[in-house]
Amino acid sequence: MKIAIIGAGAIGGLVGAKLALAGEEVTFIVRGANLDAISRNGIKLVSAEGEEQVARNVKATDRYDEAGPQDIVVLAMKAHQVEAVANDVPKLFGPDTVVVTMQNGIPYWYFHKHGGALEGTPVRSVDPSGVVAAKIPAQRVIGCVVYPASELIAPGVVRHIEGDRFPVGELDGSASERVNRVSACFTGAGFKAPVLDNIRAEIWLKLWGNLTFNPISSLSHSTLVDICQYPPSRELAAAMMREAQAVAHKLGIEFRVTLEKRIAGAEKVGKHKTSMLQDVEAGRAPEIDALVGAVVELARLTETPTPHIDTVYSLVKLLARTMEDQRGRVKLHEMA
Repeated sequence: MKIAIIGAGAIGGLVGAKLALAGEEVTFIVRGANLDAISRNGIKLVSAEGEEQVARNVKATDRYDEAGPQDIVVLAMKAHQVEAVANDVPKLFGPDTVVVTMQNGIPYWYFHKHGGALEGTPVRSVDPSGVVAAKIPAQRVIGCVVYPASELIAPGVVRHIEGDRFPVGELDGSASERVNRVSACFTGAGFKAPVLDNIRAEIWLKLWGNLTFNPISSLSHSTLVDICQYPPSRELAAAMMREAQAVAHKLGIEFRVTLEKRIAGAEKVGKHKTSMLQDVEAGRAPEIDALVGAVVELARLTETPTPHIDTVYSLVKLLARTMEDQRGRVKLHEMA
């Protein structure tokens, strides 16, 4: 199949490399050093054990019209980056093109085919202008939750750290031909891609940890085990998770693991810096609204009090504003 990967970062690079190595016709939509490296050398995948594989049978371009219509478009970028490319994505569409969304957090399409009183409600935290929903129609979307960990270690070079699960699902929960086709494609590349009848429940399960540990870690510059083993921060995380669970329950979501088990799982990860903390330390804009702001928005829509989430959201938004004012440099002595 013809597959376009928008973004060749840690996850996009991993997915595109594995699909290409499995024989799929992969085009990376990339810019800058990644474009130059992949155009010249293909994309290199380094396993956790250090084994290297190079997919040379890939294309790379920064022109969407040059790539042309695709069977599958993989949207492999952070939620706050999607708006900037939304106007160009339709250039990749044919009559039956599907878009696999790989963003963390609450997606812009959350209430499409959701049913109930909030059916069709836009999620303004992640799509404030509405351009994403307009240009990447939810009718084309296959939801996906990303569990693997990987990192871009050089332009065109991705290290796969662990994990292989990419659960997928139709927004209405149906076992359609197209979602099974996506699942089979990913499975053929060596991933586990089960078709779920409630992709939103899987989104919430991953988000449950992200919306707590990401902002707490970025504000405190602490790792997962640090947060879990310090009683005040552990209780803060638990309080935020209870509030999020209340929001999810009002939207018909049940969690298949307990709160304490979810926290214990984070603790077992050890001295790991969350992606938000890594962004803050690198001076990059942190991914806040899809992970935290959207939960605040859904809380207001469902009339659910979320005082702990609201407070942490305000603080991490202030941090992002301070970083922006300082042109991406976090000067800890000025923030003390």
